[in-house]
Amino acid sequence: MDFTFDAELWRWEVRTDTWTFVSLPAEVADEILHLAGPIERGFGSLRVEVTVGGTVWRTSIFPSDETYVLPIKKAVRTAERLAIGETVSLRLRLVDLEAAGEAGPGRHQP
Repeated sequence: MDFTFDAELWRWEVRTDTWTFVSLPAEVADEILHLAGPIERGFGSLRVEVTVGGTVWRTSIFPSDETYVLPIKKAVRTAERLAIGETVSLRLRLVDLEAAGEAGPGRHQP
């Protein structure tokens, strides 16, 4: 199952580390929770494949307050010339949902 959406890059600073994320739009997070809730992994994470521009990679999304957050690693930000505060277009595919053999209701495009 694929989701396409735009989201703003934001920075989370904790201890001496800095992490960069996007927050999934509420309607995307709600649909993911509905579809994949039973197959969550540690910390409620779900494995995903993400496409930003010409870069494709696998990572996990993590629940956070009322949505999921998606980490955007430095290599992707560098390759795609992304900056904090910039709005990014993403395609996200639920790997765990496919691995579980679930057939989702289709493609979601807000």
